[in-house]
Amino acid sequence: MHYEHENPETLHVNTLPSRAYFIPFSNEQTALSGEREISDRMTLLNGDWDFAYFPSYAVMPDTIEYTDTIAVPSVWQLKGYDQNQYTNVRYPFPYDPPYVPAENPAGAYRRTFSLEKREGFRYQLHFEGVDSCLYLTVNGTYAGFTQVSHSTSAFDLTDLLISGENTLEVLVLKWCFGSYLEDQDKFRMSGIFRDVYLLERAGARVEDFTVRTTLNADGAEVSVALETVGGAVDPLLTLYAPDGSLIARQRASEGTALPVRSPMLWTAETPVLYTLVIQTEDEVIAQKVGIREICVENGVVLLNGSPVKFHGVNRHDSDPKTGFIISQEQLIRDLQVMKQHNINAIRTSHYPNAPWMPELCDRYGMYLISESDVESHGVVMLYADHGMNLKQRFSLIARDPMFEEAIADRVRLNVQRDRNHACIVMWSLGNEAGFGPAFEKAGRWVKAYDPTRLCHYEGAYYAQEDCDTSMLDITSRMYPPLTDIIDYFENKRDQRPLVLCEYIHAMGNGPGDAQNYQELIERYPGFCGGFVWEFCDHAIDGGHTADGRQIYHYGGDSGEALHDGNFCVDGLVSPDRKPHTGMLEYRNVIRPLCARISETDGSSISLTNRMDFLAADEFAGLRYELVQNGKIIQEGSLALPHILPHQSAQLRMPFDVPSEGAVLVNLFYHTLADQPLVPKGHLLGFDQLTLREGRVMPALPKRQESALTLEETKTRISLLGDGFHYSFSKITGLFDSLIVENREMLVAPMAWNIWRAPTDNDQYISVEWVKAGYNEAQTRVLKASAVERNGAVVITAEIALAAVFRERIATIHACFTVNRRGEISSELTVQKNGDMPFLPRFGVRFFLPKACDQAEYYGYGPTESYEDKHYATRLGLFKTTAAENYADTIMPQENGSHYRCDYVTVTNAQGGGLCVLSETPFSMNLSPYTQEELTAKRHNYELEESDYTVLCADYRLSGIGSNSCGPELLPEYRLDETDFRFSFQILPVL
Repeated sequence: MHYEHENPETLHVNTLPSRAYFIPFSNEQTALSGEREISDRMTLLNGDWDFAYFPSYAVMPDTIEYTDTIAVPSVWQLKGYDQNQYTNVRYPFPYDPPYVPAENPAGAYRRTFSLEKREGFRYQLHFEGVDSCLYLTVNGTYAGFTQVSHSTSAFDLTDLLISGENTLEVLVLKWCFGSYLEDQDKFRMSGIFRDVYLLERAGARVEDFTVRTTLNADGAEVSVALETVGGAVDPLLTLYAPDGSLIARQRASEGTALPVRSPMLWTAETPVLYTLVIQTEDEVIAQKVGIREICVENGVVLLNGSPVKFHGVNRHDSDPKTGFIISQEQLIRDLQVMKQHNINAIRTSHYPNAPWMPELCDRYGMYLISESDVESHGVVMLYADHGMNLKQRFSLIARDPMFEEAIADRVRLNVQRDRNHACIVMWSLGNEAGFGPAFEKAGRWVKAYDPTRLCHYEGAYYAQEDCDTSMLDITSRMYPPLTDIIDYFENKRDQRPLVLCEYIHAMGNGPGDAQNYQELIERYPGFCGGFVWEFCDHAIDGGHTADGRQIYHYGGDSGEALHDGNFCVDGLVSPDRKPHTGMLEYRNVIRPLCARISETDGSSISLTNRMDFLAADEFAGLRYELVQNGKIIQEGSLALPHILPHQSAQLRMPFDVPSEGAVLVNLFYHTLADQPLVPKGHLLGFDQLTLREGRVMPALPKRQESALTLEETKTRISLLGDGFHYSFSKITGLFDSLIVENREMLVAPMAWNIWRAPTDNDQYISVEWVKAGYNEAQTRVLKASAVERNGAVVITAEIALAAVFRERIATIHACFTVNRRGEISSELTVQKNGDMPFLPRFGVRFFLPKACDQAEYYGYGPTESYEDKHYATRLGLFKTTAAENYADTIMPQENGSHYRCDYVTVTNAQGGGLCVLSETPFSMNLSPYTQEELTAKRHNYELEESDYTVLCADYRLSGIGSNSCGPELLPEYRLDETDFRFSFQILPVL
């Protein structure tokens, strides 16, 4: 038995020194292809390996019988072994470093392959990712050990391999000492999850190299620092232009600086790449080179001398079917989704990605914060705090000498492997691991080793008074309230730029406050951007239900005792990469062009180019719609002027503004030409400008007036007119029957509506909502009466809302006027209990016939919209159905509402139904599900449709926010008024 996996002083045994990632080729032609699999110097060892699984390393037999096969790469939890487990902060094993549980699951792998050894060549075995550690045996001889799951480990096997058949045996353990530094928010999966291959290297060779680019008065310079081994070599250096033409060629002995005149500079907007070829007698190495410089000047991040903003996302390696295993095709799909939603940056949360990932980001244009494989968040959950504050507790491992070399090792492995990629603009020392001497030393090493990039680490927020953070170029924060950001820049206690490495938590129906943060990013030059948490929902594919609905599993669905539920389902896109409405919101908030009515000329538009490097007419076209009362009356295209980055220009509108009605202009920005991953005509975003205020009302035929008959009992008020019969309940204070032309419009009584199915971002405030009884509020009508007045019937009622054993939530003074056409006007005056938390919503619910499910509304659409989440929508006239209006999330919750509606008409296929309209904009929701059903069920595939169509008409619906991980919902988005009025009408539709 080996015990290196519990020895903090033995991080690696017999591994090769870390180097920059590259694959050698035997000739320049194949090297220039960029396809590593065609190199005859690389033998890919992926495929089916013999496999044996053991629940405990401690009781493994001396002789292993390989009883199964397993794919490499893969994780064994998705192959029927062990158990899926999702935890966020808590360690899934006892905290007792350097030890891990004796019942430590183990997977034994075996692979036989043929080799014809060549004299004078060296043979190196590379593992690009193994969780959590491995012991390697070659042809029966112990060859070495390594850990650090997400970094490449390599072994020189030359003296152990033979010509002919060779056998590799790899023992992988689920836990090791390094697992204390890999407490990332993720499913815990194990195995050889990235590529394995053998490289044949020349004896005398370039072992490592560093490429750096600098800008100067004459253009630029590409410098190459070479490390050679095995004997004398004089590499030939060749630099090719992006079009393949020769720029420079020289022997390394003649110098390693290659000048480039009039260089094309790399940015995410212009991902232009040169090609460097390093050739020796026996090997050829090709490296793509992006010429760029990044620095901080006067508190502003500059790329190539110009300010740059990061519109970023955090991204885990995650797939519902393959888990940690991500192919290049899968990553390209992710990059495509990002590029098509205006995202220009990724933080590799919370570890280095596959070594070819930066290559793709170089090619397609994506800034990277490359993060080291370090997180020890679980220390904050330990039982004994020994009188320590949060900063001290968070920094337990960061200040523990036992972990100092392990942290440094992980930072070095990250930086040394990926240092030659233009896309990497910042190194991150890790995530949520506190701060102390280990990170001070690691940060100083990074700045000395690679002064050409910025260094960031959010954990510096937990630095104590004796700590030095001067090696960090950026101040990094997670989820700060807006007031903290304003204070940071207005009071200027720190001159460094600010980045939000995590913000606007996208969990479930979220995030809800993206625009508020973006306004500050635009306001302050030193605020260089943020990275949404996170890109993708993490979930495990669970197959389909009998009726074909997709099943996704999250924490707890595999029977694990310790888990963190659905906190992993927190992305802008679903596990199959379908964008959520939060992604659409983010896309438009960070749109590259932004318009407003000109302050100097009311007939013109002021258009601002928010790109950092491209002029507006170089990438975008514009289409406009002139809309009056919800209908397009003119549309066309406008040629964009040459608006430089960060500049504005005036565009005269090619129309006259109508003098009546609600008049809007919609401006749609689209790509001018095909781009990598983004087709011509793709929508980049839009603006909607109000040219004339106005309300939009439905065009409904008026019913004939008729006499009204009023009948009243102890429990009911009945109204009878020609073709209609209404019943008002003195028990609920609302109508429980609306019959028009012998058709019942209500299949269940109307209900007062203050509850919503909590969103993920409601998870903390919803606890208070439940304490206050909002989810089980009962109605008590204190008094109700009806009188005839001017040919109409006026019903007045005083209603109390309260829950069992709690005090009153609100008092409603209601006045309902029914006229001779059967139209109902409602006037509600509400006093809310000021001692109770803000309300989720306030309004009424209609339970309509199931077939009455087709809606037309004038409000913010076509997708869901809320007070603080409506920037992906626009004010307009839209049609939908209850089914189409439902916005799916893996964990059911409030969804599908529409902000600022003037009216909504809900009808069946024949056109019969009702219309709700208001003199002030209201919120509307149409759903096939009740909010009780959405609250009760934990998975979307478990939902059962209601027997009726549910229509909500709300005075207000509190905003969404991002409080599942971010700050509390902003006060302006809370329904926390203690006195308010809500007026609306209910009209029958024939």
